[in-house]
Amino acid sequence: MKKIHLTLVLLILFVCCKVRISEAQEYLLKNVHVLKLDDNTVLKSQNIHVRDGEIINFYSASSIPSLIDQIEIIDGHGGYIYPGLAEMHSHIPTTETEDFSYIQDVMWLYLANGILNVRGMIGHASHLQLKSKISQGEITGPRIFAAGPSLNGSSVEDPKMGIKMVLEQKKLGYDHLKLHPGLDMPRFLAIANTAKDVDIKFGGHVSLEVGLENSLNHGYRSVEHIDGYIEALIEDKSKLDPQIAGPFSMLLVKEANLDRLPEMVQLTLDTDAWIAPTLTLFERFFGYIPADEFRLEEEMKYMPGIQVQQWVNQKKLLENQGVLRAENVKPYLEFRQMLLKKLYDAGVPILMSSDSPQVFNVPGFSIHNEIKSMHESGLTALDILRSGSRNVARYFDREGEFGILEKGASADFVLVSGNPLEDLNQLKHVKGVMLRGEWIDQKKIQAELERIKEKNIRK
Repeated sequence: MKKIHLTLVLLILFVCCKVRISEAQEYLLKNVHVLKLDDNTVLKSQNIHVRDGEIINFYSASSIPSLIDQIEIIDGHGGYIYPGLAEMHSHIPTTETEDFSYIQDVMWLYLANGILNVRGMIGHASHLQLKSKISQGEITGPRIFAAGPSLNGSSVEDPKMGIKMVLEQKKLGYDHLKLHPGLDMPRFLAIANTAKDVDIKFGGHVSLEVGLENSLNHGYRSVEHIDGYIEALIEDKSKLDPQIAGPFSMLLVKEANLDRLPEMVQLTLDTDAWIAPTLTLFERFFGYIPADEFRLEEEMKYMPGIQVQQWVNQKKLLENQGVLRAENVKPYLEFRQMLLKKLYDAGVPILMSSDSPQVFNVPGFSIHNEIKSMHESGLTALDILRSGSRNVARYFDREGEFGILEKGASADFVLVSGNPLEDLNQLKHVKGVMLRGEWIDQKKIQAELERIKEKNIRK
């Protein structure tokens, strides 16, 4: 009986191994130039061996082991490989049912633009389901980092409620806490102290009653939208009434005491906080270019018509109120770019983020607008690419696991025709994506984009 039992166990193990091996994906991506992003160096004419979701090795044409010729070969045709980028401020759509079709469309929009990591920043239980479905292969999508439901002045009734919500979100498996405005110091401190006790990252908007300094000193991991800096530089706090100051205090930018800015920048650096700029959100939602111009942009065809119309209505509301006149908006947008450059020059780490899907920010496509604005602010192409790759892994304390092109790292990279370190526009033309070891070619990407476009044709 023992002999029969042992034979049966060995047979099961053999079958399992056969299934695993037969399902394993193994590739050799040939004839590519590699951007590891350690510096501006390009590793010419490389061949990348990928197996079971991992980068096995890099080879020159003359040093490829003969055994590798037996696996699937992908010809990169002299293109350039770089680590997949990220959207670190996403409003991932939600669902109350088992219908994830719209969410799946959004995931494809990210992938089609080389976005292989997404941090959701307005949480919902369906995002935990999404993470599970992606990890199990039921949905094709980027690696997801999910923030829990918003902690704000309405959802957090008192400090006890703040503590309860933090503990619940940690237990449920959320990766991050998202704070919105309206918190006072007692509620904020309850959230911050509990988050540190249970080791979950938190950040978001800066509540007026809390302020930037308290947020940073009590553990804000990421400051979204570069929020709170104008308010910290306004000496007469009575003017911070949103009815007077406008959205994000944009109407007070000329009254900001810039003499205090170095102190705020240094505090950001000293407290190990990160910045998620979302420049493009403010240029498009709160900018002076009219809604009717944005609604005609090419990428809007990938969004449901009702969604685009909602964006038009949101922006036109501000336009009709006279808030978005050029004389109001231009100084504010210039201030934001200047502020980002000051933080960047000081060494504060930056996270690639555009806030999508959000007003005229189509998922994936909006990252290219963000990259353009980051570059115009004075960030180098190298550091922009790092902000969407290795910085993301560092932020989540997973450095070396992804966001890099090294042996043993997750096989997450993008193929484009030209060198994006020389021309960032090359990032817009994705020829293929290696997603955790699964190759998605340009034909598949274009087919998904066409499907989404057809689905959203205005009838």
